[in-house]
Amino acid sequence: MNFKNIYFIGIGGIGMSALARFFISENKNVGGYDRIETEITKSLKNIGADIHFVDDVSYINNKFLDKKNTLIIYTPAINKEHTELKYFINNNFTVLKRAEVLGKISNQKKGIAIAGTHGKTTISSMISHILKTSSQGCNAFLGGITKNYKSNFILTPKSENIVVEADEFDHSFLQLYPFAALISSIDADHLDIYGDKKELVKSFNLFANQVNNNGFIVVKDNISDKIKTKTKKITYSLNNLKSDVCAKNIIKQKNKLYTFDCKYFNEEIKNISLGFPALHNVENAIAAIAVTKMLGVKNTDIKLSLKSFLGIKRRFDIQINTKDLVFIDDYAHHPQELKSTITSIKNIYDDKKITGIFQPHLYSRTKDFAVDFAKSLDLLNEIILLDIYPARELPIKGVSSKIIFDKIKNKNKILINKNNLLDFIKQKTDFEVLVTLGAGDIDKLVKPIKNILLKK
Repeated sequence: MNFKNIYFIGIGGIGMSALARFFISENKNVGGYDRIETEITKSLKNIGADIHFVDDVSYINNKFLDKKNTLIIYTPAINKEHTELKYFINNNFTVLKRAEVLGKISNQKKGIAIAGTHGKTTISSMISHILKTSSQGCNAFLGGITKNYKSNFILTPKSENIVVEADEFDHSFLQLYPFAALISSIDADHLDIYGDKKELVKSFNLFANQVNNNGFIVVKDNISDKIKTKTKKITYSLNNLKSDVCAKNIIKQKNKLYTFDCKYFNEEIKNISLGFPALHNVENAIAAIAVTKMLGVKNTDIKLSLKSFLGIKRRFDIQINTKDLVFIDDYAHHPQELKSTITSIKNIYDDKKITGIFQPHLYSRTKDFAVDFAKSLDLLNEIILLDIYPARELPIKGVSSKIIFDKIKNKNKILINKNNLLDFIKQKTDFEVLVTLGAGDIDKLVKPIKNILLKK
């Protein structure tokens, strides 16, 4: 891209910040606005980004007001009434959505696009780590901070591989024309965008048909029949032997980590060890193996990479792990994600009481899935439910966390305001396994909760 200056509106977002890191690596002048300062914005400032936290054009460095040499990138999460965004649009700057820019970058290389309503970040991070540690290398734009690289951006300048998360929100993934793709799941979500699941499936099929005919697409076996494409299709699953790729002989070790064998078509890869926990991550590893084997990575490289993969922040992220107390933080914000995470915790800590703190994300998602949220939360021994995190949405009449709370059958439940949570935790003395769940600002409570628990 022939712009000298790149300005981001919403630079602190996980997807936006990965792009910012890319442009900094390209020696561009990078700046931007975000609502609040975070660890992400601090790290961007440390590598040269010019960032401010007031929605006011007067705070923008003059070099970013050079129309000819400046590209403006924004995220759909930004309100159309945002002062800076309106200024750039009204003054005819080049203004593009994040997805458009990601498409322009990835379509120039050997794109590997990871799609699905769940699992994108973990699978794309696993694939990136396998490729990065192999002779192929890779570049990657990820939706989480990988613990191995302490970043959501991975760079190998000489590699043609570029791993991206193909986000279905706002039809963003239709900007991508990758060499290879993976679809992990198509559960009803973002119905404020799609209306119903039928339209969501239609959009996933449009994405699948943008994959290079000389490439391939890997699809979870239970949704394979929904994806119609002329591109070579490979199926995977956790342990369905009818799939092209699956796990066999899954064993939970004493250290709570899993080992397994992998059936890859007619081949078997023996004694694979996963370096971070949770049964659903065995399935994610199978997905990563399917993609990287198709890309030509050797079995020995795959095994070494999966053993050394440390995971992603906020994805089954163990904060405390002692004999008497376990504290896990997880990004789960859809009923199916909650079910997977809670089930994995129960498989590991089957003799412990499991308490979950859940912050619903979006009024529309709460309204659409209240019954399913309640069913998933009922898998817990104890439920602490917080208020809805609205993100980009305005309130919907009659929609609050209470519509989930009233449908939870477990009597061991409490509905509490986020501002009162820390005091509640200080008073409570019987935690065994505690998990924080949600995609909102619950992450800002993780460190305070951890500090309280460690003092007990």
